[in-house]
Amino acid sequence: MFHIGDCVVYMDGTRGIVLEVTDDRCHVLWEDYFVSWEKKELLKVDKELTKKQAIRVSSNISHPLL
Repeated sequence: MFHIGDCVVYMDGTRGIVLEVTDDRCHVLWEDYFVSWEKKELLKVDKELTKKQAIRVSSNISHPLL
């Protein structure tokens, strides 16, 4: 399952970040700043890289959306 913000790897090893997800495709921003729609079966989520790049906030921040 793909989510917005996931780091993905294309079948040739190119890395990117998911911007949008549809039923069968992901809109991906690639490491060279090119953007394209790719079939999900050609992508693999890099779970470790996704965890490392996730935005984390301090628990003492008060914001209505957090």
